[in-house]
Amino acid sequence: MFFRKHGFPEDSELVICTVTRIQYNSVFVKLDEYDMQGMIHISEISPGRIRNIHDYVKEGKVVVCVVLRVNRERGHIDLSLRRVNEGQRRKKLEQMKLEQKAEKIVEFVAKSIGEDVKPLYSKIMNAIADEYEILSEFFEDYIAGKAKLEKTGLPKKTLDLLKETVKQRVKPPIVEIKGIFTINLYESNGVEKIKETLKKVGSASKENIKITYLGAGKYDLKITAPDYKEAEAIVKKAVETVEGSFKKLTGSVNFKRLD
Repeated sequence: MFFRKHGFPEDSELVICTVTRIQYNSVFVKLDEYDMQGMIHISEISPGRIRNIHDYVKEGKVVVCVVLRVNRERGHIDLSLRRVNEGQRRKKLEQMKLEQKAEKIVEFVAKSIGEDVKPLYSKIMNAIADEYEILSEFFEDYIAGKAKLEKTGLPKKTLDLLKETVKQRVKPPIVEIKGIFTINLYESNGVEKIKETLKKVGSASKENIKITYLGAGKYDLKITAPDYKEAEAIVKKAVETVEGSFKKLTGSVNFKRLD
């Protein structure tokens, strides 16, 4: 990847790392976004007792870690692997894949016009640095009509090719939130009430909400939207609608978010 962050990472920041060396009680890694070294103590590899550290990490493996402490004077960075949940890991790796895809677009454009890719990449990033930290977000905003590629200041021939390539290769951003409703009603018409309410929630936004019956009073809720702000608003409205509908009835309603 061409993308690099400057300075030191912040505490609690999620970082992409490549394992470089494994010792008896510690793992040394390269923070790929910073070109710095960090260390994971064996106690931060996985919960519970670890008999063989090689069962959990291997040299060359890419992992997602969270920054625990940064000693700027010594240049030491302490990391944790076990404190990153599956949802955080997936999201960070997906971000990396999108950034690699964005860089491939620039590489294709550079090769097509006979230029070196690094200077072209640097020119684009320097032009958007005041608003965007990563290139993929800039391309996604262009597809969503929230940004203009003219901001890069590229020559018309290069700009036109970049526009065409981005349109071909970048899909509109979609975020997904999942959760499970557990609904238990002790009314004679409880089942009908549940069906009626969930149908109301689903029909409020057919393209954004999908509700699936799982059995034993459990219902899977999946919401998709262009960004998390909109997705969170849809989730909030759905939960409020369900809870409000059953407020005066005998029973219980619980909603649990899934990572």
